[in-house]
Amino acid sequence: MGRRPSAKRVAAEAGAHLVRTEVWQGVRAGEPVDVADSGLTGATWTFRCHVLNRHNGAEWVEVVGGRPGATAVRSFDPERIYATAGSRCGSGTRGRLPLTEEPRLPLG
Repeated sequence: MGRRPSAKRVAAEAGAHLVRTEVWQGVRAGEPVDVADSGLTGATWTFRCHVLNRHNGAEWVEVVGGRPGATAVRSFDPERIYATAGSRCGSGTRGRLPLTEEPRLPLG
């Protein structure tokens, strides 16, 4: 009987079809984003990565944050991710376009 593969190797092979990108639609890992309908009042989020499943074409965005002081990692549909508004006071996502439709473009 052959040697069992390491857990690290099994995990790497299981996730090989997932493509993680730390720059997406002009947002880089660690930059703040707004999430529509996260279900958490007063939550703040930072972009972690965009993920594409090459097997089925599914995609999602991973963010870090939540309520003040939280560092939860959550995944959301890309259509729910917005560039942060200039002012946090009353800055909902209503009337704004998600990053999928209005990417942040580099200046200069």
